[in-house]
Amino acid sequence: MGLLSDMAAGSKQRLVAARAVVSDAELRERCAALPTLPRLRLSTAGFDLIAELKLRSPALGDLSAQTIDPVARLREYAEAGAAICSILTEPSRFDGDLSHLRQAATTLAPYGVPAMRKDFLVDPYQVLEARVNGAGGVLLIVRMVERDRLVAMLDAAAEQGLFVLLEAFDAHDLEVATELAAARRDRDEQVLMGLNCRDLQTLQIEFARFERLREQLPPAWPAVAESGVITPADAAQVARLGYRLALVGTTLMQRDDPAQAVRELLAAGRGAAR
Repeated sequence: MGLLSDMAAGSKQRLVAARAVVSDAELRERCAALPTLPRLRLSTAGFDLIAELKLRSPALGDLSAQTIDPVARLREYAEAGAAICSILTEPSRFDGDLSHLRQAATTLAPYGVPAMRKDFLVDPYQVLEARVNGAGGVLLIVRMVERDRLVAMLDAAAEQGLFVLLEAFDAHDLEVATELAAARRDRDEQVLMGLNCRDLQTLQIEFARFERLREQLPPAWPAVAESGVITPADAAQVARLGYRLALVGTTLMQRDDPAQAVRELLAAGRGAAR
C-alpha cells in the first residue's frame, strides 16, 4: 500500500472507534456549545509561516530529540511570528494524538495563533472532532476521498468556522481544487491552497514542482508551499513565486533554536514578497 492508502485505512479505523464512543449527534451538540471561532488572520507583510509540531516523520523517523517540551516549542513558534501551528494527530507514522491538539490550542490561545489539525481525514465527523479538540483549522487532502465526501468535509469546516488547508500533490489535484474553488466562490469560508512537493512514493522532495505548477493553483485561495522549504533562500524563492505561506515542519523540529529559524524564514519570505 502507498502512504496515503495506508493512512486512509488507519484513519477509517480510528473513525469507527471514535463513533463508538461519541455519536455524530452528540459531537454536533458539543460543537454547537462552543464559542464562535475568530477568523484566520494573515499579516500584511505578504508572507506567513505555518510552523509544525510533529514528533516523527515517515521520511526521517524520530524528530523528538529537540522537543523535550512541546509546549515551550509552540510558544517559541508563536512568539517568533508563526501565523498558524500545524499539529499532527496521526498516531501510527507520526506519533500524533488528539491530546496534542488540545494542548496546543490551550498553549496558543493567549497569542491568538490557531492550531491546525494535520491528519489524514476521511469524514466530516473528523472535522467536527478537530473543532471540539480546539482546532482553528484542518488539513484536507484533495486525493484522500471522493469529491462528494471532500465537499461535505469542506462544508463541515465552513459551518464550524474552521479554516481549511486544502492539499494538492499534482496537476490533477489542482484541477479538482480549481473546480471546487469556482463552485464555492460565493461561500463565506477560509481556504488556503497547499501544494506539497514531496513525492509520495519515494518521500523525496521535488522543489521544482512549486514553480512548475504555480499557475495552476486557484487564484482565489492563498497559496501555501508545503514541504521543501528548508532555508531562508527557499522561503524567498517560494515568496517570489507568489506563495502567501509556507508550511515548515521537519526543519523546525530539527533546530534547537526554532524561534530563530521562524524569524529567519519569515524575514527572507517577506523581503522577497515586497
